[in-house]
Amino acid sequence: MLMAFDVGNTNIVLGVFDGKHLVQNWRMETDKNKSADEYGMIINELFKFNGIDIKDIDDVIISTVVPSISYTLQHLAIKYFNIRAIEVGPGIKTGMVIKYDNPKQVGADRIVNAVAAFEKYGGPLIVIDFGTATTFCCISEKCEYLGGTIAPGLKISSDALFEKTAQLPRVELLGPGHVICRNTIESMQAGLVYGHMGVVEYIVNKMKQDYAEQYATSDKQPMVVATGGLATMVSHGAKSIDKVDHLLTLEGLQIIYEKNRNNFGRRNRENRESIEMKALRG
Repeated sequence: MLMAFDVGNTNIVLGVFDGKHLVQNWRMETDKNKSADEYGMIINELFKFNGIDIKDIDDVIISTVVPSISYTLQHLAIKYFNIRAIEVGPGIKTGMVIKYDNPKQVGADRIVNAVAAFEKYGGPLIVIDFGTATTFCCISEKCEYLGGTIAPGLKISSDALFEKTAQLPRVELLGPGHVICRNTIESMQAGLVYGHMGVVEYIVNKMKQDYAEQYATSDKQPMVVATGGLATMVSHGAKSIDKVDHLLTLEGLQIIYEKNRNNFGRRNRENRESIEMKALRG
């Protein structure tokens, strides 16, 4: 079985795969101060609650945009699974050509989402991830990562309104159903939620225009796939979104694992044997 970690700035999404089948998935808060043991105990309890044996985990794969947590999860993988985790980054096979000026600057989560979306839906594509930041990525018909746009996420915008003003409260991210609002809370909710929908509509339309003018090799329009915790809510008002796929990143990690398992699977078997030999020697 495969253990997958998708580490974002706000949340860590975990998944366990049996082959291509996602057995279970969970979401927890990203906490840079937690140790490998603290994360290990949480995972152990989640496994027990869902009837999963920790000994059945054969490999671990990590995608992270929080470098400080990378070491923690690597240490966790070795201590609790006897495995050196695969980490999405330079040297990992994705099957996708990265056209960014500096490919190392592309967040691992953006690459993972792009790989999964192309595998599931083909190209061309626009992939939107509603996380701490809202990211827009464009993928060509030839499986090329062309680039994209990064905008402040809904939660960041909400926090900024609360923290940078003297009298505005913290509000729940819900659309009030109208924009002529008669109280402060609904006024903020309308501006945040409907304003973000407007951002999505403009950037998607502009991205489609740029794609048609610079990259298109046919008349096929890019399909727009959204993922992330707020994707469903935003999609209700952003008509440019064709598909919401909440499991896109986890499935992308499983796809990338399959592309790399022959190399890393051998390394992990050797690593497991090395760890076991050290334990026998005391």
